[in-house]
Amino acid sequence: MKKGYKQLVEEANAQIKTYSVAEAQAKLADPNVQFIDVRDIRELEREGIIPGAFHAPRGMIEFWVDPDSPYFKPVFGEQKEFILFCAAGWRSALTTKTVQDMGLENVAHIDGGFGAWKAAGAPTAVKESKKA
Repeated sequence: MKKGYKQLVEEANAQIKTYSVAEAQAKLADPNVQFIDVRDIRELEREGIIPGAFHAPRGMIEFWVDPDSPYFKPVFGEQKEFILFCAAGWRSALTTKTVQDMGLENVAHIDGGFGAWKAAGAPTAVKESKKA
């Protein structure tokens, strides 16, 4: 293996903005900030969500961010700060670097991800399953 995940995450973290849970939580009610959850839908249903976060699974992020893509999501065209998170902060670091490289401006991620957010007692909610 030429480059493992640890090195990729370290390199991403060296080039992106990272917020502590407290710094991110202070931005939760800011209308100019959009939280982006890159976790898998099963994680949201199992662990919970950050209220108001937009779910953009990591596997689709490049397609949802690019305005030329048939899968573009208008939320990514808004003039907001985007704060990404995953479970532990690894996937969100890589994803933040990717969308930053694509030209999405004003992006950051949460150190420690949703796990750190939940452990700090920051606001969470239950994600309702669509299965009946």
